[in-house]
Amino acid sequence: MGFFTADLCDNFSDKTEVLGPDFKSYGGNKKFKGEVITVKLDKNNKDLAEYLKSNNGIGKVVVVDVAMRYFAVVGDNLMKFASDNKFEGIIVNGYVRDTVTTKDFDIGLIAKGTCPRKYIPIQSGQIGVPLVIDDVEINDGDYVYVDPDGIVITKEKIV
Repeated sequence: MGFFTADLCDNFSDKTEVLGPDFKSYGGNKKFKGEVITVKLDKNNKDLAEYLKSNNGIGKVVVVDVAMRYFAVVGDNLMKFASDNKFEGIIVNGYVRDTVTTKDFDIGLIAKGTCPRKYIPIQSGQIGVPLVIDDVEINDGDYVYVDPDGIVITKEKIV
């Protein structure tokens, strides 16, 4: 894949924002890029699961915000849905689980950390809404570039 986040920041400094250093990789692909789909959840992942099961993910990266609540919203089941529909990756401002097996899927999974429990009562989420993560505004249709050096957000496709 022909990009490095450091080069993007150097060459497009006026067009790039960078998420903080607290994210870690839990997926099989450590380098990915795509058009952003935003998802805001309140602990429960029902709407995210449905979205990953029912939509074509080619060229798309789902960016999920759960406001750092200590519940896992992505695990091996959602990674299977994302892999089956060919999403490029998932970035979670929160926690994931099943990380022994999430690495087996050839898509990216980035999160702040792990948590073994999920939130059982169903709560609705919102898809396509603006998010603010690490003081960076992220909108549906933005672009994201991820490699081991970090996560770069842009308002337009630059690679």
